[in-house]
Amino acid sequence: MATCLLMSWGAASAEPALWQPAGGRAQVALWPGTPPHPNTVPGPEYVKTGTDLIGGKPVTWISNVSRPTITIYAPTGANTGAAVIVIPGGGFEGLAMDLEGTDVCDWLTPKGVTCVLLKYRVPSPPYEWRCDCRPHNLALSMPSLADTQRALRLVRSKAATWHIDPHKVGVLGFSAGGFLVAEASTNFKRRIYAPVDAVDKQSARPDFALAIYPGHLTTDYRTLNPNIPVSAETPPTFVLQAEDDEVDGVNQALVYFTALKKAGVPAEMHLYAHGGHAFGLRPTAEPITHWTGLADAWMRGIGMTARTP
Repeated sequence: MATCLLMSWGAASAEPALWQPAGGRAQVALWPGTPPHPNTVPGPEYVKTGTDLIGGKPVTWISNVSRPTITIYAPTGANTGAAVIVIPGGGFEGLAMDLEGTDVCDWLTPKGVTCVLLKYRVPSPPYEWRCDCRPHNLALSMPSLADTQRALRLVRSKAATWHIDPHKVGVLGFSAGGFLVAEASTNFKRRIYAPVDAVDKQSARPDFALAIYPGHLTTDYRTLNPNIPVSAETPPTFVLQAEDDEVDGVNQALVYFTALKKAGVPAEMHLYAHGGHAFGLRPTAEPITHWTGLADAWMRGIGMTARTP
């Protein structure tokens, strides 16, 4: 199934400009030169603001990203040593950079967690912009996965500088970003790209993972995507989805959770009757939008947000 945001852009404003984080924060380039698995984009990077409101706010959308970055949001609460790489969704067409990005950092940083916002390359497979289709819907998203692996390694290489415990680095992704969470959680031993510098000596395995309304994990209610080789080494995982998600379908969570349990991976799944798709964490009348309380308790329960001595 396609993994995309169901919203209307209508007469949304669009500017052919690079996305810039607020507060004077600097974006850190992921790669020292040309990234591996280069993606072809139909034009310059742009920022666009949608017309539909989610939780009373519009959504900032960016696309045509060919120079991936991370932005570091330092904890505003007592530093726990934990870091979460936040991976926005957007069907590999673009990135919902606030709804599934900066909003998440606003939740994590007061809890003492360093938020690392990933701006990965899009458009990229399995989406093909030339046909506006996904001819290989279960394929690994090689440019985006390379960016995710590199982000994990880069964060660990900078752990001392950024006051991060290198053994408490997790990933949290939405929709297409949820697929990247599963990809990173199961393909960390696979050499996606040739090492480019000392950073690539670091591990690409997340220490914990949160997949929020993930996609591309199955095309039915039984079979896991063969490109997601779940094993006993897959990190502890939190999965959340709505039963009425008509974009990716609740079977994505069900099949992935079943595979995790079969492999003996510590996992927790939460399903809600209502919520649809692409709700982020903006509070609405739907109970599912308060899922962050469950995720916070889960991270504490696995010792990832416990205070580092």
